Amino acid sequence: MTIRYFALVYGVVFLLVGVAGFVPGLVTEPMGTEASETAAAHGRLFGLFPVNALHNLVHIAFGIWGIAAYRSLSGARFYARAVAVVYAIFAIMGLIPVLNTVFGLVPLYSHDIWLHALLAAVAAYFGWGARATSPSTS
Repeated sequence: MTIRYFALVYGVVFLLVGVAGFVPGLVTEPMGTEASETAAAHGRLFGLFPVNALHNLVHIAFGIWGIAAYRSLSGARFYARAVAVVYAIFAIMGLIPVLNTVFGLVPLYSHDIWLHALLAAVAAYFGWGARATSPSTS
């Protein structure tokens, strides 16, 4: 997979997940004290991942950025590096109780921690480790 295709795939997936977070049938009610911890339109996407409206908008923004970054190798590489850094920070923040809701704005705890760490690791590979190949040879 080329770095450009990485950006396209991540962009499409982020966009779909962001939109899915606004679909009531895909979001379950928040559990326990979560109801008062984060902003409006909160719940658990697919019953696992804590989300709210702002969290969904962040996913949509990363999705649009990824799709736009697909247009150039340098843009895709920068996108991969940015995703790696930002999502690694999100994973670490999810482990710190005072930061795991970004001051009540975006939930980053529970299953989001391992998912963000995985997203960061894959993005780091494409941002720094993968060699660039032309689309015709991959």
